[in-house]
Amino acid sequence: MDAMKNGDVSFWYADMGGLPGYRPALPGDVDVDVCIVGAGYTGLWTAYYLKAANPDLSIAIVEKEFAGFGASGRNGGWCSGGFSWNRSKYLSSGTREGVIDFERQLRGTVDEVIRVCEAEGIDANIRRTDCLTFACTPAQMQRLRAEQADDMAWEVPQARSHLIGAAEAAARIRIKDVQGALVTGGVARVQPAKLVRGLAEAVERKGVAIYEQITVTGISKGRVTTNRGTVTAHRIVRATEGFTHGIPGNAREWIPLNSAIVVTEPVPEAMWEDLGWTGHEVFGDASHAYCYAQRTQDNRIAMGGRGVPYRFGSKTDVNGETQRETVEKLKEILYRMLPQTRALALDHAWCGVLGVPRDWCATAGLDRQTGIGWAGGYVGLGVSTSNLSGQTLADLVLDKQTERTTLPWVNRKPRKWEVEPFRWLGVHGMYWLYTLADRREAARGGMRTSRLATLANRIVGR
Repeated sequence: MDAMKNGDVSFWYADMGGLPGYRPALPGDVDVDVCIVGAGYTGLWTAYYLKAANPDLSIAIVEKEFAGFGASGRNGGWCSGGFSWNRSKYLSSGTREGVIDFERQLRGTVDEVIRVCEAEGIDANIRRTDCLTFACTPAQMQRLRAEQADDMAWEVPQARSHLIGAAEAAARIRIKDVQGALVTGGVARVQPAKLVRGLAEAVERKGVAIYEQITVTGISKGRVTTNRGTVTAHRIVRATEGFTHGIPGNAREWIPLNSAIVVTEPVPEAMWEDLGWTGHEVFGDASHAYCYAQRTQDNRIAMGGRGVPYRFGSKTDVNGETQRETVEKLKEILYRMLPQTRALALDHAWCGVLGVPRDWCATAGLDRQTGIGWAGGYVGLGVSTSNLSGQTLADLVLDKQTERTTLPWVNRKPRKWEVEPFRWLGVHGMYWLYTLADRREAARGGMRTSRLATLANRIVGR
């Protein structure tokens, strides 16, 4: 642990040679057509599509740290086009056909991200691949069968979602005790910090001003107030996702849940052969306390999962530094699934936050009366979903009616989270029950899903 780098935002920046320098701060009061708060994927994609639609728009992005400081530069690098929210919840704001179309458009974001990267010369180490969700117990395999059946019921193409048995799953990656896997096709692995930094440079080339080290003190109709001046704008987009709670008046909109990642030293070629992991798939498992992993461009293993899930009062980390106990838990997951890796040293660990709405479902929208738009609540699917957010917000800002603006996530606003200490108790209770559910399943031979997991979901309305 002592030799491992902990924090400094993420390994992805170390991979790029270190943290970037800061862009200039706001020079004082400015007046623009559109002001975007937050220079992560959501804000940058919104600016990109606004400029594509109307190159003459004046756009200012204000960012508290630097472009890509948040989840956009810290995530697991899955550009999945995935849909892991509760489909039925979207029926309250749309139709079954609308939910199916929403999912179809999300799948298209993988090709769209790749298209833009090629057009703009962004080298984000993108590699098309599959996502494998492994089952290591009969109960986990049952859950995968139920998930795949639900996919089929909602008209997900079979090429996108299909099950494989133990032998075929082990032939993809030699996971210990594998029972089978759910294969999700049409995904991509990315180096997330390279993607967000390349996107920031692309929008700057199109004339978007990015101001960094700016603390936003308020957002109201036509005005974004900061510690360095006021931005006046016809339209404003709040693109702060996991940091939304820090903007006055938004403390209970979305809460910041923590996720952490460790990265190994470079893996020898002989070990890759032993692992059978030659297709560069991204993978996770069907445990309740799930994990996610990728094989990086420089042949390391990045393994992520939950650490301390939520800090009291919606506090966030300091520059990505994570807890020693979290690192140990992630090591346990890595060694449990891939015991061949026990000899590998860990080179880096970090954490970040993702924004979670009260109904655990992503949303994008714009209030016509105030002119303020928003998007987020991706709950771990931000790399691809933020691209659709950017396209959708651009349409809404420009008052366009398109196939995107009628989707059931548009203008969906769930109720607020509870005050403390109730939300801390609820979230920690949920994850405690998930951990206990996994332990009980293991103790009982993994034959049946523990009812504790169902109770955990009910506690927080997942």
